[in-house]
Amino acid sequence: MARAPRYDDAMKLARLGLAAGAAWLGYAWGAHLATPFCVHRAPPGVGRRIALTFDDGPDPAWTPQVVDLLGAARVRSTFFLVGERALAAPEAVRAIVGGGHEVASHGFTHRSLWLCGPARTAEEIDRAQAALTALSGTAPRFFRPPWGMVNAAMFPLLRARGLRPVFWSIQPEGLRPMPADAQAAYVVTRAHLGAIVDLHDAEGTRGAPERALEALPVMIDGLRAAGYELTTVGELLG
Repeated sequence: MARAPRYDDAMKLARLGLAAGAAWLGYAWGAHLATPFCVHRAPPGVGRRIALTFDDGPDPAWTPQVVDLLGAARVRSTFFLVGERALAAPEAVRAIVGGGHEVASHGFTHRSLWLCGPARTAEEIDRAQAALTALSGTAPRFFRPPWGMVNAAMFPLLRARGLRPVFWSIQPEGLRPMPADAQAAYVVTRAHLGAIVDLHDAEGTRGAPERALEALPVMIDGLRAAGYELTTVGELLG
């Protein structure tokens, strides 16, 4: 007895769906097999040096406060900025640059690269690079994918543009909020040579910049008491 046409169509659709799912898994999740070879910390030999980095900004209210606090503490850091947010808050970018900090790229819209095909991935990288170069006066050298999520297109695109992917080795707050005192303790107790610390000067997680701002004084004092010098990613990596 012949199979009904609707059954055959359903099986074809199911096979197509499975093939598409497998392709996406390889493109997005499979690409994470390459991330251990990316920068998470400085190579051996950098001494007692650590880089504090900030994601998701600039925020017109919070970023200048972070810059002021870092300036008062004589700390230079690296800010991974979102291109469209930078265009909306150019004065915050000027504050970052004026404070002697390093500008790096966090994509143009903060869209997860898991949801971006090759063309959209290139657009996220290129539009952010153009905006941040124009606003800061210097082309960023480092790229951090939003949420730390990568895809297979990202690596050759960054390589062709001379950008290095940079992740982190210490992240006190990701998707789950962490109180300011706990953040400071988390970073200080996990500090290690060449660490790259991931903080947030804008809201990815609700209230993140306020907690980071509160945590920073204790965090900075604790790291210095442990003998660490605080610097930018560029200086850390050489």
